[in-house]
Amino acid sequence: MDFSDMYNSKLVSAADAAAVVKSGDWVDYGWSSITPVAFDEALAARMGELTDVNVRGGVLAHEPAIFKIDAPEEHFTWNSWHMGGFERRACTKGFGFYAPIRYSELPRYYRDMTERVNVACVQVSPMDAYGNFGYGLCASHINAVFDKADVIIVEVNKNMPRAFGGPETFINVTRVDMIIEGDNPGIDLLGAGGASTDVDRAVTDIVVPMIPDGACLQLGIGTMPTTIGAGIAQSDLTNLGVHTEMYVDAFVDLSLAGKITGNRKAIDRGRQVYSFAAGTQKLYDFIDDNPECVAAPVDYVNDIRTVAQLDNFVSINNAVDIDLFGQINAESAGTKAISGAGGQLDFVMGAYHAKGGKSFICLSSTFVNKKTGEVASRIRPTLAAGSIVTDTRANAMYIVTEFGCVNLKGLSGWQRAEALISIAHPDFRDGLIAEAQKMNIWRRSNRV
Repeated sequence: MDFSDMYNSKLVSAADAAAVVKSGDWVDYGWSSITPVAFDEALAARMGELTDVNVRGGVLAHEPAIFKIDAPEEHFTWNSWHMGGFERRACTKGFGFYAPIRYSELPRYYRDMTERVNVACVQVSPMDAYGNFGYGLCASHINAVFDKADVIIVEVNKNMPRAFGGPETFINVTRVDMIIEGDNPGIDLLGAGGASTDVDRAVTDIVVPMIPDGACLQLGIGTMPTTIGAGIAQSDLTNLGVHTEMYVDAFVDLSLAGKITGNRKAIDRGRQVYSFAAGTQKLYDFIDDNPECVAAPVDYVNDIRTVAQLDNFVSINNAVDIDLFGQINAESAGTKAISGAGGQLDFVMGAYHAKGGKSFICLSSTFVNKKTGEVASRIRPTLAAGSIVTDTRANAMYIVTEFGCVNLKGLSGWQRAEALISIAHPDFRDGLIAEAQKMNIWRRSNRV
């Protein structure tokens, strides 16, 4: 069948597509690097005539045009599944809010919990000979969004990589209501967040020797996981696998260094599996038409039952801070949202259930308070008021700073306090001991 006639019959301008949005509608912008551009600009042009519009999205890599209109809070609300810099500013301005999730559950939220999606629009790769548009760069939960949407709009971008994947990484033209051909902008670039520091390299020197040959890797975003990835690339490790929610540039470097084979994976053997990908152009070029890289929906990738099947699974993620009880905060500074829960808990739990699995939460021992200029410890007596517990104390496994690594599994209260204080910055250890004593989680015999 030639699908070109059907394609042409559904081809509309961005303005015509945006015209279907009504006051009170719920509109979905997808996720990260497939967030629409032409549709967003057209919607921004008419948002001033609308009220009470709710827009969902997450991990924004560019500032949407609707954020730039006058008094956005009077016209729409941004509901973010995962926070970044653009979303944080929206929250500060009063029109953005974070929606707490466990990322592996997100497709079900749409199918079973979400009341409605009136309009959904994402960027896709050009239609193939079989009538399919690909969104494999962000398989994530997009199929669930389309299952729920009243109106499905795709914005074709010739620069969008065609990523391989399973049945939930494309949509056929028969299901699409409207097609936009925009200006084919470059795909959003998302870097690691800065140059590696001495602390990043010190943590890398601790973590890399703890990773076995044949390990299956999950890396979070940020300079520390990126530095650890670079350290793995320079190590003697071989036959590594990839199973990760977010595919980042570090995996490209590992692949090009010959470290990734995936031949020891019990499932998806030989494949680098991910839920969404965001990074530099190098990453997008590597994924394009590469059968080794396979996108899959997040309710498969992040599911604890999936991860548990991967022997020697190694999860490496960041945290904002941790308290002496082992409660890990990876998403807020007090009540101020920084990122989101994402899939960290999924992988922390999945790694523990995998044979030989390890989850590492890595953080610098200190940070500089931007308001006061003072140095503070990331290992705290208790989390700051309002801080979010991303990983409960029962789930915490390996915690790493530049001063060492401790495994909290199986430790009682005083043992946890002792272990965490041992990897805190020396300047803060006495103060932490004093606080631990006040909370009755310190044994006098501990102190040498």
